[in-house]
Amino acid sequence: MGFANYKIVGNDGAWQVEHDGRTANTYDTKEAAFEAAVAAASLALREGHEILLAVPGGPNYDPAVLNTLATNNIKERHRIAET
Repeated sequence: MGFANYKIVGNDGAWQVEHDGRTANTYDTKEAAFEAAVAAASLALREGHEILLAVPGGPNYDPAVLNTLATNNIKERHRIAET
């Protein structure tokens, strides 16, 4: 099956779930965005997809680190699939 990547992005009062490079809804809290991402990931899992869910840590997180981790994971998954 496919691969579904969900990433929580934003800051206080304006959190979003990025999926396939797009965001749709805005949430007041990181926790609310997380709950929405988990609901979406659950559906994708039920359909047989592999899931990656990335959530930033504390208030001083570096979004570039989260992006790099998610990108590297996706690249590794594609490399494994091609072999």
